[in-house]
Amino acid sequence: MTADQILTLVVLAAVVGALVWDKIRADVVALTGAAVLLMTGVVRPVDVQGAFASPAIIALASLFVIAYALELSGLLDRAIAAAVMMCRRFGAIGIWMLLAMIGSVSCFLNSTPIVVLGAPVVRDVAKTLKLSPRRFLIPLSYVTILTGCCTLIGTSTNLLVDDMASVSGQPRFGMFEVTPVGVPMAIAGGIYLFLVSGRLLGGRHEDEMPQGDIAVVEPLQIHSAQVGDATVFAEKRPLVWRKAIIALATFLGAVALATMGVAPIAATAFAGAVLLILLRVISADEAYSGLKPEILILIAGMVVIGIAMDESGLAASASKLLIASVNGLSPMAALAVLYVLTMVLTELLSNATVAVLVTPVAVALAESLGVSPRPFLVAVMMAASAAFATPFGYQTNVIVYQMGGYRYMDFVRIGLPLNLITCAVAIIAIDYAFPF
Repeated sequence: MTADQILTLVVLAAVVGALVWDKIRADVVALTGAAVLLMTGVVRPVDVQGAFASPAIIALASLFVIAYALELSGLLDRAIAAAVMMCRRFGAIGIWMLLAMIGSVSCFLNSTPIVVLGAPVVRDVAKTLKLSPRRFLIPLSYVTILTGCCTLIGTSTNLLVDDMASVSGQPRFGMFEVTPVGVPMAIAGGIYLFLVSGRLLGGRHEDEMPQGDIAVVEPLQIHSAQVGDATVFAEKRPLVWRKAIIALATFLGAVALATMGVAPIAATAFAGAVLLILLRVISADEAYSGLKPEILILIAGMVVIGIAMDESGLAASASKLLIASVNGLSPMAALAVLYVLTMVLTELLSNATVAVLVTPVAVALAESLGVSPRPFLVAVMMAASAAFATPFGYQTNVIVYQMGGYRYMDFVRIGLPLNLITCAVAIIAIDYAFPF
């Protein structure tokens, strides 16, 4: 191994260890790793600059601003009020309809603020109907994760894999290119949750449920990185029709233009965010408040580490080890091995970390087999988000874990079968939609 490879491996091991230890904020850990690699010359300043200006970062930051404009307009509050009326009319089925509606929004907007906003509503409606909120809070998190896999912008994982794949010379994904895989996963997962969550989660007495809102004095901690004060989302805002219509039209326009191939989503979302400021739908100060720098910095720091792995040759070495382990296997079997490996890593580390680590390996594995990297990249996208078996594999799991007073084994009991179901469905759907 070269000196650069050794340094990169040491930094990578230290970053992974710190993330598992979970005593230091994840964004600080990622930045520290990037700083060490920069100071030792493994990566150049231009590489760090490129990581912070990557299309994934621009797209996410812009979408955060647009989502915050929708929140400030009062549109989401009005939608939730309508959903509450629906639940009171239809009972438990109404709550499942509400989860489906929240999930459909998560196809296009970041799931964390959606769950922060929706979880207290789901809990309070369940209590009003004399139902245990535990039956619905974990499914709420899982549904938003599954539906986030249905589009390129539904989760930061998809954007990051797309970004890292382009670094490896692969063409970028379309807005709905992964939809044929994400939708079957979401449907299968939704059916499973509908059929078993009541049995697996509704047995404990509701009196054990913690009282009070998710709104807390301290900012909510997720993977050691603050995602903002939850009281921001708990605040009720009056509906301002002008702002709501413009914000919604801007969001739909950004998605439509990216879908039609007029410009990449990073460009259309960025233009949309600037347009909302120019039209005074959201002020510049409010736009900055809507950004989630801790998430953006975490992703940028991990991209720097990914660049170091690629330039030092460490990614190529890791690829050779994986390729040797699947030597003689069919492309489908190799795909299954990659999916399971990615899924297991995601339960231990953040989805951003896993996406950065595994994406270059997926490209090299496909090339060694002489097949298209496309199905392997889609497998990484799906598996890096499919974190169901622990409360710490994905941000939204932490939110409902705190609110619902769940035990760790509640996630294992309901999440592990969901991991297996979505794994099987994803591999079959990938084989159908993305031929080797």
